[in-house]
Amino acid sequence: MPVEQQFLNTIATEFKNNQKVLNAIGDETRQAILMALIQGPQKPGMRVGEIRLQTHLSRPAVSHHLKILKEAQIISVHKEGTRNFYRLDAGSKLKSLKNLASEIDKLFEQCEEPATESRSRTNERDDLR
Repeated sequence: MPVEQQFLNTIATEFKNNQKVLNAIGDETRQAILMALIQGPQKPGMRVGEIRLQTHLSRPAVSHHLKILKEAQIISVHKEGTRNFYRLDAGSKLKSLKNLASEIDKLFEQCEEPATESRSRTNERDDLR
């Protein structure tokens, strides 16, 4: 299998593996919630009401988006009695985006090489004139 095809297969696999995370963080409302959680206390976490105040969203909207982030394994919930505290998950699937970014970097490096070689050949032809 050519190297290019291996890269494409690896990137396709990484996109597939990260689909839930990418969909979850692609929404501006969920990004605002993540930013609130990042800025908030990690222990014990933040309650829905606290997130609501920081994001200016309704309680049902916050709960809905927290559910999506939790299903994507980006955040976790810690229960104390009847109270739920939300925080970034220590084993967050956000970390898996590093693999995807790394593979895309490798692909860009490969794409840049022929362009550099092509420019060198053009410069050599110009020098011969």
